[in-house]
Amino acid sequence: MQIPMSIKGLMMDPITNMPIVILHDPDGHRVLPIWVGVFEANAIALQIENVATPRPMTHDLLRNVLQELRAEVDKIVVTDLRENTFFALIHLHVGADPLVIDARPSDAIALALRTQAPIFVEDSVLEHARSVEAIPEKADDERLSKWLESLDPDDLGKYKM
Repeated sequence: MQIPMSIKGLMMDPITNMPIVILHDPDGHRVLPIWVGVFEANAIALQIENVATPRPMTHDLLRNVLQELRAEVDKIVVTDLRENTFFALIHLHVGADPLVIDARPSDAIALALRTQAPIFVEDSVLEHARSVEAIPEKADDERLSKWLESLDPDDLGKYKM
């Protein structure tokens, strides 16, 4: 089953100093941290903050190509977690033809933000990634940092794009 998710925020892993995208479900019951690369985190942050760049960035280029081809992104789905690596699919259609493209979750999320497509995570991924109870909605960055620091150190930094 696919669980709808949204971006709660971006932060830095206090141990590896790598960016983390924090996804959470609409009810606020589960969160999923996904460690991403610096460039992908920057692409996500630029879109979250509505920062326009002077020239198209890679994910903007992809969105523009899809628009010119009259393709629409229906959704992105984080589908699997194997050998500490997350996998995602971009579901789109060109006219009436559906198309599914393999992608890194970070790239899929950056594209979803640019196309206003929904983000989903397979519930098996949430279970496998040992997602935990989400922090209450009123939590600030400091509480989220403390929550991440409380995770098992062996899990921090092990997941890849």
